[in-house]
Amino acid sequence: MKVAYWPGCVSRGFTPELHGAMAAVAPKLDIELVELDRANCCGAGVIAEHNQELVDTLNARTFALAQGVEGAAGMMNICSTCQGAQSECRERLDASSEYREAINEHLQPEGLTYRHDPDWWNKNFLWLLVEEIGLDSLRERVVRPLTGLKVAAFYGCYISRPSRRLGFDRHPERDRYLDMVIETLGATPVDYAGKHKCCGFPLITMNKETSLRQAGRHIADALDADADCMVTPCPLCHLNLDLQQPDAAKRVERDLGLPVLHFPQLVGLALGISPKELGMNKHVVKTDEVQRVVAGVAAAA
Repeated sequence: MKVAYWPGCVSRGFTPELHGAMAAVAPKLDIELVELDRANCCGAGVIAEHNQELVDTLNARTFALAQGVEGAAGMMNICSTCQGAQSECRERLDASSEYREAINEHLQPEGLTYRHDPDWWNKNFLWLLVEEIGLDSLRERVVRPLTGLKVAAFYGCYISRPSRRLGFDRHPERDRYLDMVIETLGATPVDYAGKHKCCGFPLITMNKETSLRQAGRHIADALDADADCMVTPCPLCHLNLDLQQPDAAKRVERDLGLPVLHFPQLVGLALGISPKELGMNKHVVKTDEVQRVVAGVAAAA
């Protein structure tokens, strides 16, 4: 499957291990990534608060670049914040031909046009994996089942809400996809209170105390549910849950130390890719215990 690929800003800056992991996983799933290296930031919801026309122009430009990739089935991203922000912009663009034409005027100097096409899609890797590749096909490709690994899914906000905008009417199980994939990979999904809640990242610059307390509470809940690790499809969530975890531990006044994996890393482990190639040595919270469990299962097999 050939896709126009938008990795987002964070995966190419703060979390390069995510970008590398996706590059390693794609060939194992027969996904051809055509990276949109001229695409721009989605705005992450922030720009829209100040200038809606600007953020819609930025995303229309990315959509137009993606629609120009010959033979691509659609556009794929690896950031659920991008998914949420771009879904919001696309909803506005598709709702009004007059507004869409006005936005496209800004793209004319580059010879770009965003076309309203109900059959064209932009999907997070999680959605693409379940809906376009399928869990049965994924299961057939697993060479190192993650048996014995207890994984807490962390969905975050932008891939969960609002459900109408995110296509839950057509795909009502999207709020269960992470758990479904975890099971397919042979691991055990862990249920806990915070899996669909906000990680706190949007608050970090305004109220660091609340932001980190929020992240720490989710991690603590996952630990209390006996999770070995957490996994998220959002690199911004990863920043708050992994990078900020030592500070979050202080806010909840307990030891944490829960490894937080990027979603492609978890998939890559089950597909037989080495932890080093997946960048699992680049996390703030060490992933050694996860690697030990996976290595032990592989050795036993």
